[in-house]
Amino acid sequence: MFAKTFTLGLKPNCPGNIGSDNLHTCFAHKMYGENFKMIRKPLFPKNSKISAEQIKVSPGIISGNHVFLTGLTGSLPDGSMPSNLEEQFRSAFDKIGLVLNEAGLTHGSIVEMTSYHIGLREHFDLFNRIRSEYVSAPYPTWTAIEVAGLRREGAVVEIRVIAAIEE
Repeated sequence: MFAKTFTLGLKPNCPGNIGSDNLHTCFAHKMYGENFKMIRKPLFPKNSKISAEQIKVSPGIISGNHVFLTGLTGSLPDGSMPSNLEEQFRSAFDKIGLVLNEAGLTHGSIVEMTSYHIGLREHFDLFNRIRSEYVSAPYPTWTAIEVAGLRREGAVVEIRVIAAIEE
């Protein structure tokens, strides 16, 4: 009902069949008029040793009132991957915090989290305990997915989040 009612008031160049990718753009177009342009601002932590041009990926990007983070593993600042799972999990959440801080946000701004795990069942309780130290109510949605492997050698978890910017 909402989508049908919503589409009736859209500008002609907004698609009639709105998918999740277009909903925010069309809403902003409706709110701000013909001169609306989607603004995307990449986020790189100040201590980052790499640039977007080197890796062709932004650690985070602001789009509308959301911040989207790429999947982050628990590698340490020197590039090494801890073999200790607790250290790896904490490092991943700390890196998420660094990117969110570039947008003036904290872990409390996270609205959606997806984590990819090698050996999910073996370390779920430990991961969930550590995750609970970083997130707060209202808790974000969370999907935990077991995978056969991750791109980064030695990584057992990769975490991707979406955070909301409060107006």
